[in-house]
Amino acid sequence: MRVVGVISPRGRLRRTPSPLRESEYRKLRTTFNTMSEDERTSWNRRYREKSHLSLAPDPFLVQTYDEFIHPLFPRGREALDVAGGVGRHALFLAQRGWRVTLNDISEVGIDQAKAAADKRGLRGIEYVVCDTSEFNFGRARYDLVFVFFYLERSLFPKLRKALRPGGLLVYKTYTHEHRKYGRGPAHPMYFLKDNELLHAFGDMRVLFYRETVKERGVAELVARR
Repeated sequence: MRVVGVISPRGRLRRTPSPLRESEYRKLRTTFNTMSEDERTSWNRRYREKSHLSLAPDPFLVQTYDEFIHPLFPRGREALDVAGGVGRHALFLAQRGWRVTLNDISEVGIDQAKAAADKRGLRGIEYVVCDTSEFNFGRARYDLVFVFFYLERSLFPKLRKALRPGGLLVYKTYTHEHRKYGRGPAHPMYFLKDNELLHAFGDMRVLFYRETVKERGVAELVARR
């Protein structure tokens, strides 16, 4: 039995047993690479067109910093910004003494993040350009991991493992309730189901959780390993 691949809903290639030929695997690998490249091209275009240039942190991160992050880590430690784009949240934390790894698929977005950090004299940010499926999350590497408006369910276990004991996960993204407003992602796979985020990290200590339905549908989570 040969090993070939299947592509997950987000585009990640997994190898699974199959009687198909190895050539089929190579074809799927090419498709996967094309999907990642298309996503990179799309985000590069958006950043060049200045459609995602805001450097203002999300209010939820500001609230979480005041209520949870700073009280638990008053001197700042190691943080990971997953799919962080132009780095608005990495910048916010670096200004407060955190050492942040900023990951994004777009080199254009990362270049803009670097320029913003240089303008502010910030040197505490490491930049990693790659798809999240290729990023090395490691184990017990970070004290804080945060994800905003990005949903790749296959990453959930990696996010948990990347946290050190006592570390915080801060997550905010769209729920299916947001679809009725006609904004946000186009494909339904990028919307959370009811309480999905809560259940996904239910084995952690949940410090805060809510889902909104007025004006926008989002889920907000703060959980501690």
